[in-house]
Amino acid sequence: MRQAIIAILLLSMVAMGQIIQLPPPPGNDIDLHSAIESRRSRRTFGDGAVTFEQISELLWSSAGITDPGGRLRAAPSAGATYPVDTYILVERAEGLAPGLYRYIEKDHALELIEEGNLAGKLSEASLGQNSVRTAAVSILLYVIVERTASRYGDRADRYVNMEVGHIAQNIYLTAEGLNLSTVAIGAFDDDAVAQLFEVDGALRYYMAIGTRPE
Repeated sequence: MRQAIIAILLLSMVAMGQIIQLPPPPGNDIDLHSAIESRRSRRTFGDGAVTFEQISELLWSSAGITDPGGRLRAAPSAGATYPVDTYILVERAEGLAPGLYRYIEKDHALELIEEGNLAGKLSEASLGQNSVRTAAVSILLYVIVERTASRYGDRADRYVNMEVGHIAQNIYLTAEGLNLSTVAIGAFDDDAVAQLFEVDGALRYYMAIGTRPE
């Protein structure tokens, strides 16, 4: 029954067009102390799919809107310039077809950028790392440094790097709370990655995420 509901949901999303509304982030039951204590880089993933609700929580914790005014986000940003754009590369997710999606923070929604199973290509551009190839999803952090440089000049790049680190740690702790595995990926060929996807900015860092092996 669950699989049938998911299939119907996926078909309805395709019929609705390119913008896919995410459900409200569900939260999790683990306390912050326990999440920090048990946080690890986990490079081995199970074969299962992550759920639509887990994706909602992961993306909200990375860059979601957290104040009623709709301006402040889950991770701090120098001068609230928000130079990081968040994308998710989906391979195995309940309710989402494989492909690259952009996270739309203000709407807590996804925009389909490119369809298809693309993790193998990303792995090749990332020195052949198997964790990238076998991940259920990867959250990609693209940066547009000019957003911060317009205010902070030459210090912008270091501020952008700080922000990427804040977001990555949020994802680490959220994955721990959701009983998922994740590892930060910083080793990749910049030029090769730039040729993979037609998106603005440069990939600075990303997180491979999947279920835990049984």
